[in-house]
Amino acid sequence: MSAVYLYLENGILIEGESFGAKGTASGEIIFNTSLSGYQEIITDPSYAGQFIVFTAPEIGVVGVNKNDNESGGIFARAVIVRNYQNAPSNYRSEEPLGELLKRRNIIGVHNIDTRVLTKLIRKDGSMMAVVSTEFSSYADLRAVLDKAPRMNQVNFLGEVGTKEPYIYRGGAWNNQTQSYDRAQMQRGRVAAFDFGAKLNILNELNAVGLQTEVVAHDTKADDLLARFADKQIDGVFLSNGPGDPMTLKDQIREIEKLVKAKVPIFGICLGHQLLSIAHGYETYKLKFGHHGANHPVKNLQSGAVEITSQNHNYSVPENIADIAEVTHINLFDSTIEGVKYKDEPIFSVQYHPEASPGPRESRYLFERFAKLIKPDQASLT
Repeated sequence: MSAVYLYLENGILIEGESFGAKGTASGEIIFNTSLSGYQEIITDPSYAGQFIVFTAPEIGVVGVNKNDNESGGIFARAVIVRNYQNAPSNYRSEEPLGELLKRRNIIGVHNIDTRVLTKLIRKDGSMMAVVSTEFSSYADLRAVLDKAPRMNQVNFLGEVGTKEPYIYRGGAWNNQTQSYDRAQMQRGRVAAFDFGAKLNILNELNAVGLQTEVVAHDTKADDLLARFADKQIDGVFLSNGPGDPMTLKDQIREIEKLVKAKVPIFGICLGHQLLSIAHGYETYKLKFGHHGANHPVKNLQSGAVEITSQNHNYSVPENIADIAEVTHINLFDSTIEGVKYKDEPIFSVQYHPEASPGPRESRYLFERFAKLIKPDQASLT
């Protein structure tokens, strides 16, 4: 392993050891508090353009395997851990994490104090950073950082999503046949916008009996509305994804048309944010975001507290309550985690009910979407 240098926008330079690819990368640095599921996190397209700092101290213990990927690639720019284990021990492991990072040209950093790094991010907020096995001086690293685009200057959707529509027929790694059979029962047909959709979201849509057609991020609303008129689809799903939602002007315009037509819509994470903007309520950036699998969210409709998986840097504003019922709030900071729009068949959540990794207490939302599309259909869950 060779030396690698991490330079933060606040001027701090940290030396560690590399365990992935060699080279230089820039991105926004955030931390994730999940205790497990590092492979699912790393392969989540929503991390495009970011450096992931894991607060769990030991990463790599169970290796990686093809069935636990949440997408077909890795879109994060770097992975930063305290201790990396290059000799995994798990019956499902196919290779060490470092080999996957090398193959995907992603820099891995270990042997640094991630507790100190996490405290820096909490204090100063998410910030830009550079990681390099090529440069070690402040001047060289700062020069790279000064040229790096910020998150609000990049549209990642063309990088992370599908280019052509397709019917998703997959299922969870240990439940392939059951999920496929349920999808064939066709409780409804949905068009799922792929803004960087996690595979387990598509698995959960299938699991409640929805036939899921994944469509590109630039799909036109008029095309979908024509298919609604012909009864070819029954609902629209807006997926998770990376970046600043305020930069996605084209997507917002198309969602506005779908909202106006009052078609059934369910949004998760980025989809939740885009729905807010399409209704005229702009999102704002959190200081260091929510990234982890242990965030308590209160369901204001039932009073229950759900432990949730989260990954977002942006939030919808409090005054969205003018046009929507707030259904869920975060118990860490009271930010809005879910809404149901008044007089519209539209609802959304900021957190990840599909987990992967994380708790599954919020899976009922997929059943709620199926009921919204066809209320008379029997539950499969």
